[in-house]
Amino acid sequence: MEEFKSGFVTIIGRTNVGKSTLINLLVGEKIAAIANKVQTTRTAIKGIVNRENSQIIFIDTPGIHKPKHKLNETMIETSFSTIPDSDIVLFIIEATSDDIGRGDRIILDKIKESKRKTILLINKIDLIKREKLLNLIDIYNKEYKFEAVIPISAYQEKYREIILDEIEKNLKPGPAYYDIEEYTDQTLRQLAEETIREKALKLLQDEVPHGIYIEVEKMNLRKNKQEEDIYDIEATIYCLRESHKGIIIGKNGEMLKRIGRAARIDMEKNFGLKVNLKTWVKVKQDWLDNDSIVNKFKIK
Repeated sequence: MEEFKSGFVTIIGRTNVGKSTLINLLVGEKIAAIANKVQTTRTAIKGIVNRENSQIIFIDTPGIHKPKHKLNETMIETSFSTIPDSDIVLFIIEATSDDIGRGDRIILDKIKESKRKTILLINKIDLIKREKLLNLIDIYNKEYKFEAVIPISAYQEKYREIILDEIEKNLKPGPAYYDIEEYTDQTLRQLAEETIREKALKLLQDEVPHGIYIEVEKMNLRKNKQEEDIYDIEATIYCLRESHKGIIIGKNGEMLKRIGRAARIDMEKNFGLKVNLKTWVKVKQDWLDNDSIVNKFKIK
């Protein structure tokens, strides 16, 4: 019988490169907020994949970008702090790059420094021609000895097993750190906050910048009249300005209702029971530089 393997795998890359889409593909459950926006992921989310002979724990990190305030600095610090502690690094880049850009260079230098086993994933290969891809592979192979270079499209299921097989091959023998029924170590409260934020980002498009954060104030489990389990969830969406508050609420409260409805449907699917969700919007102008809030996004 094959020896059981386990390990921690950090997914790292620039903002908007497809990390959250990738972790959701690999884990097979929706644990990371996906929105086509810069800086969607703020904390290091762990996703767990249980296979016949291995347990792989994924850490999805905030994207690397130029910091503008305390929150950004904390996010970048979180990303880089995961590299030395991981068994394998999944470094994800875009196939559309012509060379190693500034952000990718910073990440590459951190990987070199750590000497970690690294698998290079080149995402969005559907957007380029083969010659360009081969050229990019050549450029990166001259920089570091990767365990493997895998061209992918993170939306396509067929790449899941290819990536997982390659990771498993590079893991050392080890125990299962988590119960095999688990797929994330996030609490239901965190998953609820993450879901509401994802829906807000998707539905608001570019009308409200990334200055929102969600806080679940109450989360109670009870039985309804039909004796079914139901979660009562009360959450506040914090934004930076009064004008943003108006946009989030929308005309006659329509936008807030849409965000709440979409989040509730997702939560019911993920939690496996009914959800009664109430949401409010409040302005908190300085939260991006507020230590007590920003510290929530530090890696635990």
